[in-house]
Amino acid sequence: MWGEERHLHEECGVFGVCSPKEQDVASLTYYGLFALQHRGQESAGIVVNDRGVFSTCCDVGLVSEVFPPQRLEALGQGNIAVGHATYYKRKPNEKQTKSIHD
Repeated sequence: MWGEERHLHEECGVFGVCSPKEQDVASLTYYGLFALQHRGQESAGIVVNDRGVFSTCCDVGLVSEVFPPQRLEALGQGNIAVGHATYYKRKPNEKQTKSIHD
């Protein structure tokens, strides 16, 4: 343990929105992730909470590729959303990608 670095070694971007009223939090999260995309350019995901009902969308690709307007609309309205943009140091295998996005 002596001399070892003690911090995370992953690169990713995480962005969240919490609103007092129901609104298009998915789009707000999208723009936050777009600004953070330099932190992770290989996959992205957003989850929206609408009164306890969760809608999610995630896939491999740049933020703009993963979230065309139709996908953002499909996430619906809500008051809370969290998104991530991920960078892999090594190429993930199919099982790793599936567990990240399921």
